[in-house]
Amino acid sequence: MNLKTLFVTFGLIFLAELGDKTQLTTMMLAAQTRSPLSVFLGASLALALTSLLGAVLGGFITNFIPVRYIHMAAGVAFILLGTLLLTGKM
Repeated sequence: MNLKTLFVTFGLIFLAELGDKTQLTTMMLAAQTRSPLSVFLGASLALALTSLLGAVLGGFITNFIPVRYIHMAAGVAFILLGTLLLTGKM
């Protein structure tokens, strides 16, 4: 296991998730249900599963598509989504 990659991944995901819709939704659910442990476990399992899917699919896709093209497609997707969000079309 590469510890540097582990810590960098943790830091990036932790910072990216702070204050996003997922965290706000989790806070709302915990307040509404008054069952923070259940909400924590459900949210943790969901994030773990989506992260697993991302890691597995990311590793699989690189067998067929060069990483350079994946980076370009991700960049275009982020710009497109950002533009749609800023213009109110999403």
